[in-house]
Amino acid sequence: MGARERQIETVPGPTTHTPRILGLGGTLRPDSSSERALRVSLDAAADAGAETVLIDARGLDFPMYDPRREPQPPASEAFLREVARADGFLISTPGYHGGYSGLLKNALDYVEELRTNDPPYFHDRAVGCIVCAHGWQATTTTLVALRQVAHALRGWPTPLGVAINSMTEIRPDGSMADGVEERLRILGEQVTEFARWQQSARVGA
Repeated sequence: MGARERQIETVPGPTTHTPRILGLGGTLRPDSSSERALRVSLDAAADAGAETVLIDARGLDFPMYDPRREPQPPASEAFLREVARADGFLISTPGYHGGYSGLLKNALDYVEELRTNDPPYFHDRAVGCIVCAHGWQATTTTLVALRQVAHALRGWPTPLGVAINSMTEIRPDGSMADGVEERLRILGEQVTEFARWQQSARVGA
């Protein structure tokens, strides 16, 4: 990806602090199912004591990633600063043809710019994955793909991943079927809990 070395600046903080959980995703359609699901998980993280930040799909609408571009687009630089500051991640995507959205893929490609950061990429941070798709096959294949990307970025996918079948689990009025919000809330809590464990480990080191 090129020999250029750079460091995304972060805001320094105390050794222990309120976990900062960054939510990414949704679709360009306002109030999409995947964005609403993401907000439920972020609300749960906030209720568990985290500081939460949401960058929805409209905030991820960058030009195609080009590692040779100097400088990178300003919006992507703001995104990378939030990634570098985060203690954990919640990522939500629609399932498109068995995989996650190209918009999200392009945004995650920009995380390559954090390869020389300390820590790089998503290193040692929890990643909660959410997928909304029209049918169970698309939800499961997309969830597996998203968890693989989290691994590739050196993150830790949470034990729970949430797959939402919009055919059966999203009602005509847009509300979620019984049990869906509970799964989403558990996901937000798991990411927050993992962030706290990591903070405790750093303090005890």
